[in-house]
Amino acid sequence: MAEEALIIFPVVGLGIILGLYELILIHRDESFRGSHWLGHGLHSIIIMMVCLFIVLNTETFFDLAGVMNWGLPLWMTNLWVFRVLVGLVLNIKMHAMSAVIKGGAFKGGLSGSMAEHWTHTILVSTLVVTSPLYLPVLQPFLPDWMGGLK
Repeated sequence: MAEEALIIFPVVGLGIILGLYELILIHRDESFRGSHWLGHGLHSIIIMMVCLFIVLNTETFFDLAGVMNWGLPLWMTNLWVFRVLVGLVLNIKMHAMSAVIKGGAFKGGLSGSMAEHWTHTILVSTLVVTSPLYLPVLQPFLPDWMGGLK
């Protein structure tokens, strides 16, 4: 059985794009200044890259992390179910960060007063989960450093 190469460069490119999307659109009404903006931006991008790495390299992640030995129910080891679970964790992370920045879950953080906040986090999570489907379509248009095809 031939081993597939890890998908790394598209993870970096998509991680930067989706991490900045999270930072700018989801938290646009927060007053980020200076190093706080930079710190949260780096956090968003790094977490996005980790999630994209897991989603784009799910089979390899299963092998590296020994997921089959975790005692998970069989349905949770389905590649797409696992990817959706990663997207759910990412969505919860985005809402938790929003709650922390706004000053707590009981001050409008998790429930939020903006329906668009939920729309944006669901959109970002969906873009992460479905990245294995749209990446092959985008690759001819991506630059070399993002794993584009010539």
